[in-house]
Amino acid sequence: MYTIGQAAEMTGFGHDTLRFYEKMGLLKPQRKRPGGARVFSDDDLRLLFGLKCLKRMGLSLEEIKSFTISNRCMTERSSMSEGDEAVLRDRIGLLTDHLARMEMQRRELDELINRTKNNIRLYNELLDGTP
Repeated sequence: MYTIGQAAEMTGFGHDTLRFYEKMGLLKPQRKRPGGARVFSDDDLRLLFGLKCLKRMGLSLEEIKSFTISNRCMTERSSMSEGDEAVLRDRIGLLTDHLARMEMQRRELDELINRTKNNIRLYNELLDGTP
């Protein structure tokens, strides 16, 4: 079991973020310490590392909540149980929608990069006196 400080240090999340995730329902640490202090288990830490990965992918907190609502980590067909197929289909839909948004952002970013390169080339040509 880990204190909130240890969990924060191990995962890279701040104390406030861990409390916020708990408030959102993403995280449910136990309260076994005197005064009701949060205590994090190894499963909590695995969940936090998963949240970090989903966050790095650019999912919103609502999407992350939807993704993790089943509280299941499925990586092997043999570990699947009843109801997991629906969970996987929901996750596939969520990730497919997110991928489409990221691809749109990439196209927009590529356009901005090209525009910036053209401006740099134009400004260099103006400095060099080249038409």
